[in-house]
This record gives sequence, structure tokens and C-alpha cells, in this order.
Amino acid sequence: MRIVSLWTLVTLSSLCSAADILMVTMGGTKSHKIPFWELAKGLIPRGHNITFLSGFPADFSYNGLQEVTPSGLVEYIRNYTNWDLLGARMKGDLPLSLWDVFRYSWQACDATLEDKETMDLLGRKFDLLILDGAYPECALSLAYRLGAPYMYINTVGFYTGTMAMAGNPGPYSVTPVFYRSLTDDMNFFERIVNSICHLTIQPVYTASMTILQAIVRRHLGADIPHVWDLSRNVSFILQNGHATVTYPRPLLPNIAEIACIHCKPAGPLPKDLEDFIAGAGESGFIYVSMGSSVKAANMPDHLRKLLIQTFSHLPYRVLWKYESSSSMLNDLPPNVKLGRWLPQQDILGHRKLRAFVTHGGLLSMFETVYHGVPVVTMPVFCDHDANAAKAETDGYALQLDLETLTSEKLVRAIHRVIHDPKFRNEAKRRQTLLKDTRTTPLETAIYWTEYVLRHNGAYHLQTPARNLSVFTYYGLDVICFFLAAAYLLRLMVRRVLKPQIIQLTKEKIH
Repeated sequence: MRIVSLWTLVTLSSLCSAADILMVTMGGTKSHKIPFWELAKGLIPRGHNITFLSGFPADFSYNGLQEVTPSGLVEYIRNYTNWDLLGARMKGDLPLSLWDVFRYSWQACDATLEDKETMDLLGRKFDLLILDGAYPECALSLAYRLGAPYMYINTVGFYTGTMAMAGNPGPYSVTPVFYRSLTDDMNFFERIVNSICHLTIQPVYTASMTILQAIVRRHLGADIPHVWDLSRNVSFILQNGHATVTYPRPLLPNIAEIACIHCKPAGPLPKDLEDFIAGAGESGFIYVSMGSSVKAANMPDHLRKLLIQTFSHLPYRVLWKYESSSSMLNDLPPNVKLGRWLPQQDILGHRKLRAFVTHGGLLSMFETVYHGVPVVTMPVFCDHDANAAKAETDGYALQLDLETLTSEKLVRAIHRVIHDPKFRNEAKRRQTLLKDTRTTPLETAIYWTEYVLRHNGAYHLQTPARNLSVFTYYGLDVICFFLAAAYLLRLMVRRVLKPQIIQLTKEKIH
């Protein structure tokens, strides 16, 4: 009987744990897919089936993972990201105009919902939706129509907007806006700037959501609730952050941090890369990469020449992620090797790596800390400035401005992070802090995902604060009440008690 009971328990458990999960990212850069991939690869061996919608075609096949790439969304993102981010930053221009920020969410939504592949998903049953916290609003309408609970992966670690909508505290005094080089330790002037940035983005967001709401209802029906109401009903948020690499923050019980969910120990390098590095001897090598969103091959010619001049003056070999052939660069020095794609984490974990030169993308900065490498950052757009500011404050990075960059400045910065031991020591200290956890980020993400599945949502973890206005949330209505009460009390004293006091005073005098 015990064997039968155990068999029954195992069978029922497996039936309950197997789920159909729909993941959706509307992010405009490929790096948004990475945390989803890692979570999917952790969930699939546990019996779950994953369908993943994004604007980037699959790079690999994985049993149990079905990738859906609506052609309209793919085309829209390809056209939208045909940008010269490096050129704009070097000229001091905004990499993205206010119009580009305003239009992305609703134009991408329209392109997605117009596609037959997307609409076909509505004919299927899903037990859970996992949405990107960056631009989740369009996908929220799909979750409502599918009638399934939903949670977020906040892929942009310094973005706290979705957490705020869920009722999590995020006072402007210690919550830097994600697209400026501010930290959580701001002086009075910086707090003013930070508050202005937070407040000015709200009208843009409100106007954008008004258009998006009309698009959603046109495609999915007039009964779709407002996206703001849907966003407040999120069951759980997996925040791509950690106190040691982002900031210490008060978190509600329905938020867990999973920074470095994609990080892994370094493996052996391909033979051609290992041979190139071996040729450097004990001098070691530098790794240069501007990530997936900033194409090095599209950089302005004067920046390309500046970098080549810099590398030629270094006593190290240089591995450079560059998306074009070396034949396109006639003046490439012999100590430089190009690669269209390079195994970044295997490189960062190599014992001969001396420094990492990068744009400051969030995942790259996490990997830097995970492997304990000093870094030189050259921020380009979005959260790069915030990531770089945090790393420089923590002591393992130097930040350079592309607008004023010179070869001499870059050479000095590289030499400094290599020869000043405090940079590598701080990187190693942060590495220790990041890894000192009870569970891995992937184990944390899997646990909470299955927690939401087991309970068909985690609504019991939600706070009533998510439904309060700013005026009520911060107790401004109560403060106004006390001020009004104090004023009325003072008025009463002056009009009622004061004449009586005067009369009593006169009587005593006489």
C-alpha cells in the first residue's frame, strides 16, 4: 500500500507540475531574450512546455521550446533599430528621439497583433504567461484574453516602473532613473534632476498608453480592461537585479531578484582564440565588445580609427567583437583579432584577461562581476549610463564619455584598471558577494514560477498599495487633513477662546 501511495503521489505531482507556459518579450534588442532562454532551459527538464514570442528569430532549437516570431514584429524592430547609436552619442545628440521613445510600444504592439502567428496563440490554452517587464502592456492584453495568471521578468535591472505599478516603494530620493548616470546616493541637485526625469517621462508614457489601448481593443475586443489595471494585477516579478550589482531596495513578497541568471563558469576557448591569447605570453589580453544592441561595424569611421590607434599602442593582444571581416580594416594592427561572435563568458573567465572594454550593457556588467574582471565602460544609450555609474561607484570600473573620447584617454583608462590593484580587488570582492546566496538565480526563478503555477496565481502576495493614487500612497491626504485640522483649531482659538482670555485678563486688571 505504501508503494501504491508513493506511486500515486509522484504521478499526481508530475501531472500538476507539467504546464504550458507562454513567454513574451517585446524588447527591441536581442539581449532581452537571454533571461527568458535561461529560465526556459531550467523549466523544460521539469516537464513544462514553453512557447516563446519575440521579435528575433530563433538561434537554436531546444526540445520543449517553441519560438514564435511574428513577421510584422521582426520587420518593425529591424527597421526601428537601424540606428547609428555611436555616431549620435559622439555628437552629443540623443541616441533615441522623444518620438522614437513615444512610438515604440504601440507601433510594436500593432505589428504583433496584426500577425496571424500571434492571433493563433489565442486558440491555445496556457497555464501561465511570463512577460518582459519592459513594454509588457501589449502582452498583458493577450494574458487577459487567454485567462491565465501572469508574471514578469524585469529584464532592465534599473527600471522600476513595473514594480511601482505593483505597489513596491520606489521614492525618487533613492531610486535613480534608469537612463541617467545617477546612483542611489544623490545630492540635492541630483535629486531635483532625478525627480524631473521621473516626472517628465510620465506624460509621454500616458499618451503612448492611450494610443496602445485603442490598438489593443481594435484587435482583441472592446472589453479589454485598461492596461494600467492589468499591470497592477501581476502575480510575481522576477527582477533582473541584485543588491551587489544594482542597488539594495525594499521588495514586496511578490518580487525576487535573479541577476546573473545567465552567468556560467568559463569553459575552454576555441583553438584559434586560445592560440592567439597564448601568443601574448604572460602580458595577457584585452577584450572589447559593444554588445548586441550596438553594432561595432556600424560605428563612425573616426571612432574606428581612434580604437585602432588605441589598440596599436597597447602592450597586450586585443580580442575585438566586430561584425565585419578584418579585410575591411586595412590598418588593423597585428595584436588585434576580430570575431563576428565571441564566447564572451569563456573569455571573461580566462586567466590571462586583463581588462574588459564595453558599452556597459546590463548583462555584460553582470558577467564582469561574476568573473571578477575590471572594466572600462563607454555608455551609449538606454540603461548603459546607469549601469556604468553603478560600476564606477562600486570601484571596479572607469567610465569614459564617447563625446569627449580620445585615444590617450582610453589608453590611460585601460592601463589604470589593469595596473591599479584596487579595480581587480573590488571586482573580486563583488564577485564573492554576488555568488554568496542560498540558491542560484535560476533555482530562485524556477521556484517562484512553479509557485505561481501551483496556486494559479500569487494574488495573496499582492499589496493594496498597488491600487492607491500617489496622493494616497504617500499619505498626502492625511497630511492635508492634519494641516486643515490645525488651521481650524487655530481659527477656533482666535475666534472663540481669545476674546474670553482678553475679558478675563481685563477683569483681573480691574
